[in-house]
Amino acid sequence: MSLYLIILVISLAGPLALSFEKNLKLYKRWKYLLPAILITMIIFVTWDIIFTHIGCWFFNPIYNSGIYINKLPLEEYLFFIAIPYACAFSFYAVQFHFPKFKLNEKWTKVLTFLIVIGSVITSLLHQDLTYTFVNFLVLPAILLLSYYFSREVVQHYLAIYPILLIPFFIINGILTGTGIEQAVFDYNPQVILGIHIFSIPLEDMFYNFSLLLSPLALTHIFEMRFKKTKRV
Repeated sequence: MSLYLIILVISLAGPLALSFEKNLKLYKRWKYLLPAILITMIIFVTWDIIFTHIGCWFFNPIYNSGIYINKLPLEEYLFFIAIPYACAFSFYAVQFHFPKFKLNEKWTKVLTFLIVIGSVITSLLHQDLTYTFVNFLVLPAILLLSYYFSREVVQHYLAIYPILLIPFFIINGILTGTGIEQAVFDYNPQVILGIHIFSIPLEDMFYNFSLLLSPLALTHIFEMRFKKTKRV
């Protein structure tokens, strides 16, 4: 088993097992969550394939299975299932046990505005850095759509995201080379700012923000529409 796959299995095992916990019962949300993850996966895998083909990042064959589809190792596809699911579990667990742990309407609006403005400015100032430019252009689009259609999710997400950064630094740290001889995947230095937290490019924190928010917002939309249809 490759190192990349081992990391994904470990990341998913606990959340998947605890999805059947008698209080949280996350499995009951699967009919909304799994399609949401699939839609997010399609979007981000397409992004991944394009960026791999144009040389923005590379995958180290030492740490994957050697099975490639469109230049992406099999593990990379599984990444977009395992990590969003694991983080969705953490999000719902915190939300369930601490329902008041969220921003109020005012601060949600203020922080959303600041993130959107900051992201757009960063994107426009770095049009020559492909990953930076696209990353900070995608983030405000996802955040604004989520704010409009799933404001309650955004209220919780903005409060909980700093907690989700803890596993992010561990998992993404290893994948980008922290604690191992070579990175599982690496970046072309010409497409990023070059600012790193340990071995993690700064952009990845915001890429992760978009990746994890998308299925949560979609899950909320699907769930609300289902309940509305059921009432009718």
